[in-house]
Amino acid sequence: AKLMEAGKVRAIGASNYTAVRLSEALIASERHNLPRYESIQPEYNLYSREPFEGHLQALVKAQDLGTINYYALASGFLSGKYRSPADVGKSARGKKIVDTYLNERGYRILKALDEVAEDAGCTPAQAALAWQIAQPGITSPIVSATSLTQLDELVKAASLALTRDQLARLSLASDWR
Repeated sequence: AKLMEAGKVRAIGASNYTAVRLSEALIASERHNLPRYESIQPEYNLYSREPFEGHLQALVKAQDLGTINYYALASGFLSGKYRSPADVGKSARGKKIVDTYLNERGYRILKALDEVAEDAGCTPAQAALAWQIAQPGITSPIVSATSLTQLDELVKAASLALTRDQLARLSLASDWR
């Protein structure tokens, strides 16, 4: 609160809070007349949907909080860079990515991303990001680029509007339930 009063901090946010913990923090800030969290930073992407969707997403919407999700491309998996166990050597984190995401669900997501990307005239990474941006409660996905070319590609997702059918195809392919 003192840093905000001094003009050194504009807003505060939390990372990796559950809906219960975030709700308790919002109640405590109101009760004690303290600045409240204005944003949350959860992991969220086409593969990792469960922690955000549901109670946390509902709370974010009800409290008008920003959501700045990380691992938006699942460490590069949703860009299509890792498609088989042979891709493990493509980066230092390749083994973890292959072990985590290359399974029946992961292949289903990649297939849907390829189809939607072809249909929309974009890259799989752009389609994955556009899907996230279209989700209720999401303010902005966090992405990492290792080159200006990658950055130029990823920025285009902000202006990509997928159709209802394209969004539904990605949601269905990535459903975890």
